[in-house]
Amino acid sequence: MSQSSTTVAYGSVVLAAALWGGSIVAQKMALTSFSAVEASVLRDIGGLAILLATWWAKEGGAVKVSGADARLLGLLGLGVLGNHLLILMGLNYVSGAVGGVIIGSSPVVTSALSALLIRDVPLRAVWAGALLSFAGVGVVSVAGFQAAGDQPLLGGTLVFLGVVSWALYSIGSRTIMERMSALTVNWTTLMVATVLQIPLLWTDQKMMNAGFGSVTTSDWLALGYLVVFATAVAQQAWLFGVKGVGPSRASVLGNLTPVAAIGLSALILGEAVGLIEILGICLILAGVWVVNRQTAEVSG
Repeated sequence: MSQSSTTVAYGSVVLAAALWGGSIVAQKMALTSFSAVEASVLRDIGGLAILLATWWAKEGGAVKVSGADARLLGLLGLGVLGNHLLILMGLNYVSGAVGGVIIGSSPVVTSALSALLIRDVPLRAVWAGALLSFAGVGVVSVAGFQAAGDQPLLGGTLVFLGVVSWALYSIGSRTIMERMSALTVNWTTLMVATVLQIPLLWTDQKMMNAGFGSVTTSDWLALGYLVVFATAVAQQAWLFGVKGVGPSRASVLGNLTPVAAIGLSALILGEAVGLIEILGICLILAGVWVVNRQTAEVSG
């Protein structure tokens, strides 16, 4: 892979992490008017429409999928479903700050699972930076859990399971992207997730009971952000980055998500950012730098 291609891949991962940081704020806002399932289904339907239109324009609407690949895409769709729905459900019980912090554990989860399942990067190349970044996540948690919701244990567990779902999706998607484009993988797995969620609408309703008029303009805008940026753009950027640099290195850059979440929470929601948050951000960024340096030496 050329230096320029590697740079673009890293840039794609950073873009995805930043957009997902904003999505934490948007998801919390959307839950004011929508149930978790409603928000997830509407988000995925909108994102799927964008991705299908893009795929049709770029690739001509033709795709050949073997039986084995179809089964793998189905499993990857479960990863998308778990990530989107479980995190939204968890944010019903914890604050956006707590959700962002827990999502910051994604690099540790992905690196460990990646080392065990596909061994794309030696554990010795990522453990130091991952621990440093995880320390930053822990420091931010000190401030974040003070703002926890009514059931932080339940909410935190659901968000963490969403992180595990995304880690498995990131690992599994790299293999299949050797045979088909990231865009194809993106829309097919999102379609699986969308179809599986629709029946759940009858179990979790909020907007459907209150009516469309109950949704505020800001909540529609938050849902629009989730559709366009957090789903269509960010997920495509993430898959492109994972294909270029691998899930372990990409996952460590995912530590930028809580950094973005804290900054955007302060900017949009008016949440205070103190010394603890700043220290945590510094540790997270230091971990990103260490892992990038170590993995570059290994690959070099």
